Amino acid sequence: MKILALETSTEFCSVALYLNGKTLHQEILAQRRHSEMLLPMVQKILAEAELALTQIDGIAFGAGPGSFTGLRIACGVAQGLSYATNLPVVGISTLEAVAQHAKEQKIIVALDARMGEIYHAAYQRLTDDSWKVISLPTLCLPQHAPVLTGNKWHGYGSGFDVYHQTLLSLYHENMHQIHFGYHPHAREIAQLAITKLIDGSNTESVKATPVYIRNKVALKENER
Repeated sequence: MKILALETSTEFCSVALYLNGKTLHQEILAQRRHSEMLLPMVQKILAEAELALTQIDGIAFGAGPGSFTGLRIACGVAQGLSYATNLPVVGISTLEAVAQHAKEQKIIVALDARMGEIYHAAYQRLTDDSWKVISLPTLCLPQHAPVLTGNKWHGYGSGFDVYHQTLLSLYHENMHQIHFGYHPHAREIAQLAITKLIDGSNTESVKATPVYIRNKVALKENER
């Protein structure tokens, strides 16, 4: 199976091409230039693999949560490429993608959501490319992150980079180790998309939508 994956939910922009067990990938610190960088990166990685877009089997993108603008860019490009080629497309959780990068069995993912909040979820590994959701994705203050039971949990994601003391205090009885410097990447988006694309359910481009979680990006003056 050959899968093209796109991820633009953070300040990084990444593209990956899964080729029957081998993965080519690129990543750039894009800041706010995702829209101008993404398609050239897609063209470059397809050229590197000597493939036309019509020769791949499906498209995956980081569906969120994350930057509202970034999520719309990846989703829009994935939909556009899907419309042009009639390829199936699937959205993948950015939180699960961070967990997928880890090697451990029990993962707490916290992504910095700005405005003093985090996107949070907890997972337990079932197989190399599948996870059981222990705590559903949510938006919360770091000090109000969901309570978890048991120990040997590993923390990943930018939320731990920014709020590590708060989260360590909250999970001091559960946490085995915090790992710093991790964010969603197209490489893991591609890996997680394999099963969904093989299954073939919910892969129409019209069903490809971002997962925002947060409904508001700014507070009114009287709400501050």
